This record gives sequence, structure tokens and C-alpha cells, in this order.
Amino acid sequence: LIMLKQLGLFCCLCTTASFTLAGEVNVYAAPSLTNALTDIIKLYQQQYPDSKVTPVFADPLTMAKQMQQASRADLYISTDKNSVQALNQNKLVTKKRAKYLMSDQLVAITSVNMDIPFGQSKQFNFAQVFKGNLCTAQLDTSALGLYTRQSLTYLGWFSNLQQRISQNTDNTSLLNAVQNGKCEVGITFQTDALTSKKVKMIGIFPAKSHDPIDYYITLTTQGEKNKTATQFERFIFTSPKVRALLLNYGFGNKK
Repeated sequence: LIMLKQLGLFCCLCTTASFTLAGEVNVYAAPSLTNALTDIIKLYQQQYPDSKVTPVFADPLTMAKQMQQASRADLYISTDKNSVQALNQNKLVTKKRAKYLMSDQLVAITSVNMDIPFGQSKQFNFAQVFKGNLCTAQLDTSALGLYTRQSLTYLGWFSNLQQRISQNTDNTSLLNAVQNGKCEVGITFQTDALTSKKVKMIGIFPAKSHDPIDYYITLTTQGEKNKTATQFERFIFTSPKVRALLLNYGFGNKK
């Protein structure tokens, strides 16, 4: 009988641990939102000091897998439509609830000490305007990498650059490699490029060369039951300070 009671208590604790506590919100978001979302959370908690918002930053492709295995997310912010569809199939999010937030752009960067030309047309020979390596994200396992491959392929540049591509596991290492000269050129999101004073943007890839880099925010099925989560989502969309902050970090509206 004692063992049964202990087992019952253990199961109860396990069940309780799988849910977010009242007043707490877990937000799963793309790494490019790190600085902006951190500041948004600060704004929110100034207005609602009794609430606690915990962000988890990971590439959308990785994050979707994590959520399918063991999700404690209340709010999900991603650019990857396929991951939203996968989560919808697993009944972790309601696809119809996904709301457009802001957009980003894909840019080419170099060190502030270098001058490298850039052209947006297929006729521009990008491989010839620099001699060193090209730093990218992981081309097959990250959202940024997928956008990068799409653009380079669309413009007809991929085959001439393929042997010079240095793939990076995260954007911090990508930026460091460019600013330290390991790579003469890098490809990243505009919002990430603006976080470093040691790199500069040399050009923007045509929007038609890759899928739209649009960020969507959605409450998970767990988050829909969390009043603090719905309040935080509403705050993001209605606060003028949040919108100004996102614009300041380089995000923009659909064009």
C-alpha cells in the first residue's frame, strides 16, 4: 500500500512537471530573435512584474523536433512553414492560429576593413570578386542554410562557390569567422549582421531568390490554455514599443 501511494505521488509530480506553472511562459524562438525577444521580455515584465517569460532559442528545424519529442512550449516563433505544419500534424499547434509578425532579409557581409562588390543579378560573377572562403550556416540542417542554398542556386552561383563554402553551426561562429578573416564573405540574416560592428553588409539577396523570410508566432495547444501566454502574445502585437524595437533591430514588414 505504501509503495502504491509513493508511486501515485511520483506520477502526480511527473504530470505536474510537464506543464508550465501559472504566470510562466515558455517561448521557443529562432536564434535571430535573441536580442529583440530578450528586450521584448524585459518590456513585458516591467508592465507585468509577476509574470515570468523563459525563452529557448534554437534553429527552427531543430526546435520543431525538440517540441515533438517533449514540448513545454507555450509560444512558438519561426520562419519555417514546414515545421509549423509538422507541429500541426502532431497537434502541438493550431495552424490557423499562426500570425505574421515581421520579416527579415538575406544579406552578404564582409569585414569592415574590406571592400567587396555585390550584384543581385545572375550575370554578376560573385565567385570572382573575392578570393577567400564563403561562410554560411549549415546548408541542409538549418533554416538560414536552406535560404542560402536557395539563393545561391537561383542566381547560378552555387557550383562556382561550392568548394569554398565553410559551413558554421551557429551565427555567432559565422560572424566571428568573417570579422576575423577566416572567411572573406559570409551570408546571414540582416538582423544578425546588424549585431556586429566588425562586419558590414555589402548587398541584399533578391527576395525572389529564396522563400520568404517571414516570422510567424503561434500559441501552442498548451499555450492556448495559459492566460499569461495569451497575454504575452497580445502584448507583442499591440505594444508600440515592441514594434519600434523590432524595426530598430532590422526587422521589417512584408514587401
